[in-house]
Amino acid sequence: MNFKLILLRHPPVDPAWRTKCYGRTDVPLPEDWEYPMLPDGFNPKHVYTSGMQRCDKVADLLAVLSLSYFHVDWSLRERNFGDWEGREWDDIHAESGDAMMGMVTHPESWRPPGGETTFELRDRVLWWYDGLPKYEGDILAVTHGGPIAALVGTLNDVPVSEWPKLIPKPGAWVEVPLTSRRV
Repeated sequence: MNFKLILLRHPPVDPAWRTKCYGRTDVPLPEDWEYPMLPDGFNPKHVYTSGMQRCDKVADLLAVLSLSYFHVDWSLRERNFGDWEGREWDDIHAESGDAMMGMVTHPESWRPPGGETTFELRDRVLWWYDGLPKYEGDILAVTHGGPIAALVGTLNDVPVSEWPKLIPKPGAWVEVPLTSRRV
């Protein structure tokens, strides 16, 4: 049987945060956030969330509506940007220039000060994926752009330099067939 895994990126965050680096920072959704649309007929048995409020609000609502098992898994959190957290992206770029491109040019070793490498992000998301329940129904994960790009890119052998193009818009989703799981 072919079950689906839907990776849903959280809705847009509060406007005060949209120009800032907020990977691991627990930023809120705006009061008027919109409920994301999922595929017709998709009724997950398990709903996972990263434990961040921008994901938890959505996941909690979807789990109640679908009568799903609700799981919080910190492996689904966004990249840890370390000392960059909460700072304006323009200020970070002015300070570090193109050095931040090390996230894609040297994914195994480059990290923001006090943060994690791209491959550390990838490895924890793959650990989560490899541990998903087998043969129990469809799964929804409400997560972040980085984890989605890392998982989809890895499973489809997309070069890391192309992963930024795999990040869905806020509130959008991508499907990963559970039959494509690694062994």
